[in-house]
Amino acid sequence: MLQEIKKTNYSTCTVHEFLKKEPENCIILRHDVDRAVNRNLAMAKLEHSYRIKSTYYFRHIAETFKPGIICQMAKMGHEIGFHYEVMDKANGDMEKAIEIFGEELEDLREVTENVTEINTVCMHGNPFKPWSNRDLWKKYDFRDFGLIGEPYLSIDYNKVFYLTDTGRTWADLKIRVKDTIDRPGANEKSDLRSISSTDDVIHLIQTEKISQICLLVHPNRWCENLAGWTKELLFQNVKNVGKAGIVWYRSKTRKKDTVNAGL
Repeated sequence: MLQEIKKTNYSTCTVHEFLKKEPENCIILRHDVDRAVNRNLAMAKLEHSYRIKSTYYFRHIAETFKPGIICQMAKMGHEIGFHYEVMDKANGDMEKAIEIFGEELEDLREVTENVTEINTVCMHGNPFKPWSNRDLWKKYDFRDFGLIGEPYLSIDYNKVFYLTDTGRTWADLKIRVKDTIDRPGANEKSDLRSISSTDDVIHLIQTEKISQICLLVHPNRWCENLAGWTKELLFQNVKNVGKAGIVWYRSKTRKKDTVNAGL
């Protein structure tokens, strides 16, 4: 995919760069560092070898919050951001959540203070938790923390075509619980049904028909050996069954609530 991007007229940019300039004919590369931090480092090195910079959002958990790796990736020119999950950690208590947010953001800034700035944050979505972490900003303002953006809230997806490998597929299946966008105008104008594999994404990029694309890639899903690939395949297929059930149940509940409200 990176090879084909370099052959096109697309420029690549981080989330921060896009929010500052909103360039035309660009691909925003975004990664959520959910787990398997070494796979994220490998992807960062691969992108760096193509002189491509992207954004890596780090969770504040022991498995991924590795200062040495964070700084190593920042020195390659990649943007480092905070992948917050504070509503989940605070069990939905907004006052406690914003306190945790400030503390964990400061931790990340202390790690990167001599290397780079933290300018954007992005919510982590746990499909099995009842809260949405981005709901924190219904009461508070992330700009009060010296931040300029949050991809789910700050990018206009009426203009930017959004693709994600959530669920271990590029297809827009009914398995996305939290990784959803509120204004999918650009996506509605395109035939998402034709996109399921990475080859399909590559073909879309090769056509250069869409001016602005945002690619969300989870590096933990991309493995270099059969054992890791098989484990990820089995784990995600089981998880997708649960996620599909959650989507179905919540959709049914919303319909019921709508009917009751009408009565």
